[in-house]
Amino acid sequence: MIRGVRGAITVNENSETEIVAATERLLKIMIDENRIEPDGVASVFISVTEDITAAFPAKALRLFAGWEYVPVMCMREIPVPGSLEKCIRVMLHVNSSSRQDEISHIYLEEAVRLRPDLNAGKL
Repeated sequence: MIRGVRGAITVNENSETEIVAATERLLKIMIDENRIEPDGVASVFISVTEDITAAFPAKALRLFAGWEYVPVMCMREIPVPGSLEKCIRVMLHVNSSSRQDEISHIYLEEAVRLRPDLNAGKL
């Protein structure tokens, strides 16, 4: 069965260094917490808020050994007034035998506000 593994993180500034480093940190935790192997990943969607333009966050995934053939797409979030700024969101589509409630979704920095119900007692 294919499951979605969600994650999000915010950055303090719109710089390539910070965007790639934050995305790498988020992906590492998502991958480790859910014991994800690249061969079990169908695709990865990464979205950014409209204030992130200095780099493609997908660049971070290419820093992981074995992930060079995993399809990745970056896109822009809908600019809803009052929504969280400088936010990178990730959706991994993975083959998993885990139940929905066994998936560990990761929200870091200011992004914990997006899903506090899923973040209670984590990290």
